[in-house]
Amino acid sequence: MSTIAPDYVKTDMGSIQIAPEVIEIIAGLATVEVQGVAGMSGGLAGGIAELLGRKNLSKGVKVEVGQREAAIDVSIIIEYGNRIPEVASDIQQNVKQAIESMTGLNVVEVNVHIHDVHFKQVDKPVEEETAAAHRVK
Repeated sequence: MSTIAPDYVKTDMGSIQIAPEVIEIIAGLATVEVQGVAGMSGGLAGGIAELLGRKNLSKGVKVEVGQREAAIDVSIIIEYGNRIPEVASDIQQNVKQAIESMTGLNVVEVNVHIHDVHFKQVDKPVEEETAAAHRVK
């Protein structure tokens, strides 16, 4: 497999090519749709993680595309409290279904890499913050 856009489908009117970046975006969007995913990660060497940022949907996604098949790697940040095997399985199913239905490519594997855990910050009630501010004065 390669990351070069192959001639995917030849028709009477010409050929249809799907750029690997398109598949990365589809996979990224299908990944962040899964409950329990806090965001995408560029990986250890890829730099900063992005929590549910829609700016760069291909961040944390690597694809290998052949004539008829694709292999996908996604790197995620999981929300604390979720069962990792269940979230990973949901990601695999969602990514496979999205790519196959939109492109017609056969997805041979979806590898999920968990790079971090996101803890939801508990906001202090406004009354506590106001009372604390008055005590300081």
